[in-house]
Amino acid sequence: MKKILSLFLIFIIVFNISACGTITQTDVITNPATDTTYATAMPEINESAIIPENSTFAVHFIDVGQGDAALVLCDGKSMLIDGGRPKASDVIYTYLKNQGINCLDYIICTHPDEDHIGGLSAPLSTITVNNVYAPNIEADTKSYQSFKQKTEEQGLIIKHPVCGESFQFGSGTVNFFGPVTESENDKNNSSIVMKIIYGETSFLFTGDAEREEEQQILDKGYDLSATVLKVGHHGSRNSTTYPFLREIMPEYAVISVGKDNTYGHPTEDVLSRLGDAGAKVYRTDIQGDIIAVSNGHTVTITPAKNADADTLSAQRDVTTPKTEAKGDTVEAGYIGNSKTKKFHLPSCKTLPAEHNRMYFDTRDNAIQAGYTLCGNCHP
Repeated sequence: MKKILSLFLIFIIVFNISACGTITQTDVITNPATDTTYATAMPEINESAIIPENSTFAVHFIDVGQGDAALVLCDGKSMLIDGGRPKASDVIYTYLKNQGINCLDYIICTHPDEDHIGGLSAPLSTITVNNVYAPNIEADTKSYQSFKQKTEEQGLIIKHPVCGESFQFGSGTVNFFGPVTESENDKNNSSIVMKIIYGETSFLFTGDAEREEEQQILDKGYDLSATVLKVGHHGSRNSTTYPFLREIMPEYAVISVGKDNTYGHPTEDVLSRLGDAGAKVYRTDIQGDIIAVSNGHTVTITPAKNADADTLSAQRDVTTPKTEAKGDTVEAGYIGNSKTKKFHLPSCKTLPAEHNRMYFDTRDNAIQAGYTLCGNCHP
């Protein structure tokens, strides 16, 4: 009788499992104390996290000064994300040559600002490129026109990624999260934001996305968690906001930034947020080229120099720019245009005429006065 009852229980359990369709594999276990037999689910295997034995993955964050450039290598595939300013062309060319790369599978231009797009003309002029991605916005600059021309000379059409789109990259997967919306008047918030997943590790690249695009991406509900974060907009105050960072919670953060830059990047605000998140921070202005290698389970990061440097310090040797105002020499942190209501760095090439200038000691004062950021100097 007991055996009949046991067989009946097995039948009921198996029938329920088949009806639900949620358990794909079962194991039969017998409890010796009660002589009762029952089925239990076996743990499922995440096949996407399985990496072939001979697979390799690395990201090279290239020191291009005040700008962004990262070379991603996986299983013989190569991808260049941004290329720094035009003067970084030689740096990019030499770096690719030293890595033995004579063909790039992908070039990703996160947005058309000069400090991201300028150096991309070098590989487009010298080696074969198979795919080019960029936002669907243009810039009336020499750097962008050169980028566009060199792409056409390669016989390529610039692809514009769509949110949620993905493709395989060796044993990794590339997912596009942004731009959600695009505007030529706000190129930073039109940046390509993408996550590369390799086994149990992942890398999030955010271009120059600021709080507006970060919020748009948060509203989409994407899984932003990442092992390594390429910090947005070189550590600008308006990027890597707390809500965005809380969803990422990276082990490591890399800031691509120029030494002694006049923008004040990275800002103390962002460094404080990264410190609060417990991320180990690396910076190209202090540590040069930074190489992150993943084995699919963990990531090892090796900077070219100053491995033990205090990367959370915002102190830098930057002289406050001086500008002439009505014959007097004044120290001005920011200069506003009373007509356009934009504010600029004193070093900006698009400063307003003298009679249209407003002077602000701090960035906050300019914003509180109703002024918005200049799209060229990104104060």
